[in-house]
Amino acid sequence: MAEERGEGMGGGQVAADELRLLIERAERLEEEKKGIADDIKDVFAEAKSRGYDPKAIKKIMSIRKKKREEYQEEEMILETYMQALGML
Repeated sequence: MAEERGEGMGGGQVAADELRLLIERAERLEEEKKGIADDIKDVFAEAKSRGYDPKAIKKIMSIRKKKREEYQEEEMILETYMQALGML
């Protein structure tokens, strides 16, 4: 029973308060994350309304995160596979 109340962690009420604070902090961060995700969606919607392709923008963002050598290697492999399939 003591462990169910958080007392098994050696802190009694302190452990329960700490746990509650951690949960509340995580909940606030989840809300912030949702807000940021909504903002990002808005940016892509704006880009689309201005005639840009959101998929292309996302691809460019993905490429920009990678090291140049990593990207070049992926492109070489992709090109090799596409040639093998007669797509180029």
